[in-house]
Amino acid sequence: MTQTILPKKTPARAAIAAWIGTTLEYYDFAVYGTSSALILNVLFFSPQLPTGISVLLSLITFAVGYAVRPLGSLILGPMGDRYGRKFVMMLTLFGIGGCTFLIGCLPTYAQIGSLAPILLVAIRVIQGLCLSGEQPSAITMSLEHASDHRRGFIASFTTLGSASGTLLTLLVFIPISAMPSAQLLSWGWRLPFWFSALVVVAAYLIRRHVQEPPEFIQAQATKANITPLKHLLRFHWRAVLRIIFCALIAGTSYMMQTFSVAFGTAGYKLDKPTMLLTTTVSAVIALAITPLAGFLVDKIGRKTMFLSGTIGVGITMVPYLWSITTGNWTLIFLFGIINYSFFYSMVNASWPSFFAEMFPGRLRVSGLALGTQIGFAISGVIGPVLATALAGADLKGWTGPSMVALGFMLFAGISALTAKETGKYTLKELDELHQSKQEKTAVAAATVAPARATHDLSAEPAAEK
Repeated sequence: MTQTILPKKTPARAAIAAWIGTTLEYYDFAVYGTSSALILNVLFFSPQLPTGISVLLSLITFAVGYAVRPLGSLILGPMGDRYGRKFVMMLTLFGIGGCTFLIGCLPTYAQIGSLAPILLVAIRVIQGLCLSGEQPSAITMSLEHASDHRRGFIASFTTLGSASGTLLTLLVFIPISAMPSAQLLSWGWRLPFWFSALVVVAAYLIRRHVQEPPEFIQAQATKANITPLKHLLRFHWRAVLRIIFCALIAGTSYMMQTFSVAFGTAGYKLDKPTMLLTTTVSAVIALAITPLAGFLVDKIGRKTMFLSGTIGVGITMVPYLWSITTGNWTLIFLFGIINYSFFYSMVNASWPSFFAEMFPGRLRVSGLALGTQIGFAISGVIGPVLATALAGADLKGWTGPSMVALGFMLFAGISALTAKETGKYTLKELDELHQSKQEKTAVAAATVAPARATHDLSAEPAAEK
């Protein structure tokens, strides 16, 4: 019998590979979200539309990329459990980056009319399908490469890309948004999209050296003939449902990065570069706070950290939106930092390990992908679009959008309360914890059946003789 040689765990390399990839994902998210609030509504829709309507339509194209992500999770999640976490990470890397670059090449409404938004939506659909597999595979890769007592910390580097991708976007966008209007609308807006090519190259150079984690290779060696998606929905649908509701808290981040920018600049005519500077400063501070929160995740627990961050980010969104209506930059910066840098960093640091550890290793990418992508899709669609609609045609109402944020908080918080604290278990113990007797029987049957088939086939020539 051939012994399977397992690779060594490389937590640092896996964490960096996950970080750089999700930096690209959030760079795409932030660059498109910021553009949709400031520029794309002008370039890709009829200039005869009211400002509020054009911004709403632009944010709908943003939401389309999230609406298709559940479909992508049905494809890429099982691929991650069948063919490898690294395989999906490389596939999504080029898919996301290529689509971002292509958006920068699109002709505008003035050039081709209504075909412009159609092409924009088509690319966003493809991009959304690719996005659905990026984080789940990267989180699983980093989690399974980490030592048992540092899984929360190592996995938190995946969502550190949220802050670094946002920061990278704003560092690019602040000087571009300050360009003369004619240059900005003619060619300047394309530069942030083209810049994604550099991020793709950097991510590829790092990811190509990362090996599959030992847990995945060991699971592959058993050759259990199971269908990940079918197995997931049969035995772990409760965990998927729990993650869907927990993931709704991401809607507050989308509101912070997209809706609030349009709310401040289009609704209250605040200075665009300064408004963008608010989220820039918040992202810089989050870069420092997220790893610290990730360290605490292993000390005080995934569930405790996630709940604390969820409650905080929901409540502080209310004074943040109110502060924008006052035009007081001190208040805007203060509440923006508290909301995003502090509380959302707690959410970002805890959810990767909190969600991923709700599933056994054989189904981890599938379960994480399906649960998060449905939840992110709902919040990505509802968050900016509903908040914009409730703000009114003049984008001046703040109480309706505040209620949206509080609603996300309630759904996510109540769902998190039903979860177990998994930080004290090893990965092998988690497999035992999450597998019922019925599931163990099904896996055993799927593992034994191919061996019997092989034995019977090998015996046939002897029988003929």
